[in-house]
Amino acid sequence: MKNTTSSKSVNISRRQFLVGSAAAGGGLALGFHLPFGVSTAVAAQGDGVAEINAWVVVKPDDTCVIRFVRAEMGQGTRTGLAQLIAEELGCDWSKVTTESITAGQNLARKRVWRVMSTAGSRGIRESQDYVRRGGAAARMMLLQAAANQWQVPVGEVSVTAGVITHAGSGRSTTYGKVAAAAAKIAPPDEKSIVLKNHTDWKIAGKPLRRLDTAAKLNGSQVYGIDLKLPGMLHATVKDCPVYGGKLVSFDESKVAGMPGVKRVLRVNDSTVAVVADTWWRAKKALDALPIVWDEGPNAKVNSASIAEHLKSGLTSNDAFADINTGDAPKAIAASAKKIEAVYSVPFTSHTTMEPMNCTVKLGADKAEIWIPTQNAEASLAALSSSSGLPLDKCEVYGLDLGGGFGRRIGNQDVVRQGVAIAKAFPGTPVKMVWSREEDQAHDFYRPIAQARLAAGVDDGGNLTGLHIRVSGQSINAFANPAAIKDGKDRRQLQGLWPQPHDAQIGYTHANLRTEYAMRNTHLPVGPWRGVNTNQNGIFLECFMDEVAKLAGKDPLEFRRSLMSERPKHLGVLNAAAEKAGWGKPLPKGVHRGIAQFMGYGSYSAAVAEVSVSSKGEVKVHRCVFALDCGNVVNPDQVAAQIEGSVAYGMTTLHSEISVANGRVVETNFHNFRVMQIAEMPKVEVVLPLTRDFWGGVGEPTICVVVPAILNAIHAATGKPVRSLPLGKQGLTLV
Repeated sequence: MKNTTSSKSVNISRRQFLVGSAAAGGGLALGFHLPFGVSTAVAAQGDGVAEINAWVVVKPDDTCVIRFVRAEMGQGTRTGLAQLIAEELGCDWSKVTTESITAGQNLARKRVWRVMSTAGSRGIRESQDYVRRGGAAARMMLLQAAANQWQVPVGEVSVTAGVITHAGSGRSTTYGKVAAAAAKIAPPDEKSIVLKNHTDWKIAGKPLRRLDTAAKLNGSQVYGIDLKLPGMLHATVKDCPVYGGKLVSFDESKVAGMPGVKRVLRVNDSTVAVVADTWWRAKKALDALPIVWDEGPNAKVNSASIAEHLKSGLTSNDAFADINTGDAPKAIAASAKKIEAVYSVPFTSHTTMEPMNCTVKLGADKAEIWIPTQNAEASLAALSSSSGLPLDKCEVYGLDLGGGFGRRIGNQDVVRQGVAIAKAFPGTPVKMVWSREEDQAHDFYRPIAQARLAAGVDDGGNLTGLHIRVSGQSINAFANPAAIKDGKDRRQLQGLWPQPHDAQIGYTHANLRTEYAMRNTHLPVGPWRGVNTNQNGIFLECFMDEVAKLAGKDPLEFRRSLMSERPKHLGVLNAAAEKAGWGKPLPKGVHRGIAQFMGYGSYSAAVAEVSVSSKGEVKVHRCVFALDCGNVVNPDQVAAQIEGSVAYGMTTLHSEISVANGRVVETNFHNFRVMQIAEMPKVEVVLPLTRDFWGGVGEPTICVVVPAILNAIHAATGKPVRSLPLGKQGLTLV
């Protein structure tokens, strides 16, 4: 392919890049993209390897290297994107490999690969169109190359599994043989590309094995904590145990003589680090280091004071209404029957199996970082800002993540710490790994929240009004204040929005009011798998069961009566109920609960089957899920994501992050219990796909896991569960 632009770095200031990459949870907003087929690299890469376009490289042996820029953190994005490109490319799937592109490469080529961030279940739904077009463009160029060689119209040639044939003459060739010629052909006009209909898919839409499974099974997969570089040093850090506190002093002389210790240094105003020849020696020295902290006024904060702070928002005058149809308070007050309930959910940590880490190497004119990140461009911006080097002198090598869940997307605290430490050792790679205790105590937690809900029903058991007030901490207030308009943060009502397309409330009514009162604390918060849909799903769906009971109606039928204007919400609700056998007899002592919700462009519903012993032991036997994400790239991966959401969601039934003397109490798995394998229920999945949109998969179903289980507990005990974890209700998950 002819080069149409130079290979020089893009002419953009560091300030422009930093501003663009600062948006929480997103990629850059630089406002320019090259067409998917335009490349600034040399097409012929040596040894007969040819870059057809930015997405596809073909080798002489017919191997097709598919490039991707989204993060792989166990959700299968690498395989899913490869399936989409390979489908349009028409190659042999058995000869597909993948290659990860760095943030520096993307920037130097004017972001031809576009957005690199992976969050909000957007990895496939936001990029599916242009990556498919990239694969289709490469196919068209390869076919044209073969047609040119045979001197026949391109319309007379076709491809199957990477083998090109001309039916008229019986001639055939392969992608590997025409790749070099194809790379020199001008890419097609994007408007001329017609993507395949899902009914014609042979690779996409199929339950193919993941491309990264073998490496993870045989131990060859390298995560950030596994990385080894020549001459590498190791570091670990300790931040002030109270957020907002300061580092006053430390006595380096007490640990300087310990084995392997290279240096103790101040990282920033609140953090100290020890660097040694091994991580364990660094940690032991840090544990022994005498440190003086100024914990500040936040040391007086505890969970009880935070709860009172949030409680004030349930009746305050500073809330704003997002939905305000009719007059819900008046309608409820005039109802034959009425109910009011207060729900609460605690802070929750991400608890990624791989703690926060990065490896940084700084030179006079080069800054490099190896990091598991959900947003390589944001990491590049932070590396540039922290090191003082321009963007084109910086590089980010993104590694597979040992868990992300939103922790590794926005705030680049780990990058800044790693760079600060590496500055003391120029030319030497320094790997910084947090301890589990540091990881738990300095997370960006799922926001704590309370909700007051009120409803009324008439004599016929019909809903007369619904009023929802959420009081809780704002993610945007900490991570992206510019997103708060006129003091109103709609993000915290995610899943309760009136608008379609992303997180629309599943019910409509003549008298409906939703409100939010911002109540922030000193603990920082951030996206946590499902972000605000999982809290709001609990509030709304558990309360709907309470209202249904007040109305004397079946929970499923009561919901159906409010969903006539929400056909996709109703579709998944009905699909889950049918698959679970709603209304059919259950074994003695087993009860069902149901929930539905929308998040990240997809519609989900769940039915849980639960028993509760006389001792308060809760056993979840079965969970049935229905998900309409429009289209599916790999149904096995969708099922795996749903199973993962069950395990992740059920952990919140066990554990919480609480605060005493301003600091986090739950610092390791001894007091923050995660879901156990023996507790995992049977999970069944049905996909009632409507095929008219592309929705997310990683996060939508987590918002129905917990409410479905809690509603089943309500059915079993006769008592609603209004606060978590279950221990607060005298219940234990087994």
